[in-house]
Amino acid sequence: MSDQIILNADIRERTGSNKARVIRKIDGMVPAIVYGDEKETLNIKLKLNELTKASENELFYTQVLLIKTGEDEEKVVLKELQKDPAKGKFLHADFQRVSRKTKLKVVIPVNFLNEEECVGIREDGGVVAKAIRETEIMCLAGNIPEAIEVDIENLHLGESIRLTEISLPEGSEVPGLTEETDQMVVSVNAPKAVEEDPIIEEDTEDGEAAEQDDSSSDGEDSSSEKSEETKEDNSEES
Repeated sequence: MSDQIILNADIRERTGSNKARVIRKIDGMVPAIVYGDEKETLNIKLKLNELTKASENELFYTQVLLIKTGEDEEKVVLKELQKDPAKGKFLHADFQRVSRKTKLKVVIPVNFLNEEECVGIREDGGVVAKAIRETEIMCLAGNIPEAIEVDIENLHLGESIRLTEISLPEGSEVPGLTEETDQMVVSVNAPKAVEEDPIIEEDTEDGEAAEQDDSSSDGEDSSSEKSEETKEDNSEES
């Protein structure tokens, strides 16, 4: 488990949209709230640079965080992080208090292990197809995994691993997962055949013109023959 992410905060006495703009513009901080666990909502403000640095860590979005306000500490998980769509600056953050026994829904990345040693690739020349890169799980706040690891070393060509076949940490589950809602996680498939460039036939306009000339010539010959036959018939009658 990686080191816990810690955010230092100040109590925010000023609330409301106008006050929040002042906090962001003048104080250079980001307004936030901490709620839940049957306690009073706590209005705080966070240092913009600390929040920005923390947000660059993937664990910021999945792990239990520690918010310090003076001597007080709050164990929380991030519930919402608002950004200015144009400038990309943080506008507001919502955190939910947790205890070790609190059950949470979190989105966890899926890591694929031993891809280079995969039998289906090494022996059969197959190609790995990764259907999902992350999945939502329900787990205890004190036991949130950093990632779900899927070992594909022994996966042969044509074989796959489905969500119901993945081992999750103790006390964790995929909400609503059944045989009907099961889905593919990873498979080893045969490589697609490389399509050859189509053979481009030569321009047939000259050929068609030649055929038309031949057809026209045949018609003229046939007409001449009929004309000669008519003359012979008239000569015989006279």
